[in-house]
Amino acid sequence: MNKRYLISLFLLVACNKPAIELKPYGGAIQVNDLQTIRRDYWPTQGWKSATPSSLGMKTEKLQEMEKYSFTLTGNDEDRLGIRTDSVVIIYKGKLVYEKYARGYKKDQKHLLWSVAKSYINTLVGIAVRDGLMKLDDFAYEYVPELNASEDHKKITIHHLLTMTSGLDAREGYESNPLNSTVLAMLYTKGRSNMGAYSASLPLMAEPGKRVYYSSCDTNILSLALQNIYGKEKYLALPNKELFDVLGIRDLTWEKDGSDVFVGSSYIYSTPTDVAKFGFLYLNNGYWNGKKILPDAWVTQARTPSEGYKTTKYYPGLEKNNYTAQWYANTGVPDAGIPKPMPDIPSDAFFGSGHWGQRLFIIPSLDLIVVRFADDRKKEDFSDNDFLKPIVESVQ
Repeated sequence: MNKRYLISLFLLVACNKPAIELKPYGGAIQVNDLQTIRRDYWPTQGWKSATPSSLGMKTEKLQEMEKYSFTLTGNDEDRLGIRTDSVVIIYKGKLVYEKYARGYKKDQKHLLWSVAKSYINTLVGIAVRDGLMKLDDFAYEYVPELNASEDHKKITIHHLLTMTSGLDAREGYESNPLNSTVLAMLYTKGRSNMGAYSASLPLMAEPGKRVYYSSCDTNILSLALQNIYGKEKYLALPNKELFDVLGIRDLTWEKDGSDVFVGSSYIYSTPTDVAKFGFLYLNNGYWNGKKILPDAWVTQARTPSEGYKTTKYYPGLEKNNYTAQWYANTGVPDAGIPKPMPDIPSDAFFGSGHWGQRLFIIPSLDLIVVRFADDRKKEDFSDNDFLKPIVESVQ
């Protein structure tokens, strides 16, 4: 056999070999429903405050977190290093810490980027609660653009929620803008109807078999909701069924050219209002005695996607525990994927957005942490190192 051919074959195999070999280290994760916590008030009209020390928190640990989070580590003009805009901490239902920086103020709304995906999860949950859709429904029943092939028609609402649609979406922003499906969806040829554009993408995997983070999946869900409710009821849905109930009165949610909420990215809100949204999930989908989300909905948001078990390795697969438009911290033992935050309790789950937007919920500690930022490089800031002293402050 030709020596040059053998060398080429060797290089091809070597280049396609995963840089990391993921080895299972346990069985499937079992996530239990959250226990009901008796509350002495609900923050619909605003958060009650308490000093950290009055609730037994170690203030020196909060100072450690503050030093890490609010010390600029790079050139601000070049947007380098840690660039925290705000941190809010809710412990045992009380506002115990809030700090704002870089010109941001308490009541100033901030772009959430992909934390918005967790809000779409909630609206889908409300539709399921009201019997308007089921997780196993085929998505093409609500989004006709998914009728492109028999394989497209296999995509379910559950697949879209858990990032396993199989659609050939490419999520790169700055790293690969010319090949980015999400940039085309948000800013160019998909802008007039983001859900329809996303639904028109070809398939790259069998639905349900491959986990891949996709803003396109989220915007298909948003379009499905508009088609289910009709435009007028759909536009009123977030306020009527969610924000008014939680007492969130100053939130902006941008829409595409077809009046569909940009579910993937474009909510502007304050950190204390985002904490209210987190409080709904911390309390298992209930608010002041009212059931907002269906049974086990929050459990699904805390459970890694089933698609991990059949996903072939690609770079970055090991870094996250995707659930249903949220992230878990359980690890995925049967797929060899570790916890993203090793020093943080395994029951933590969170919403995550571009450039450092985070909503962390840790049920076992009755704790919510919101951070807004403008971190342009992921490696500049560690969620684990940020949360660790906060967790230690209550242990």
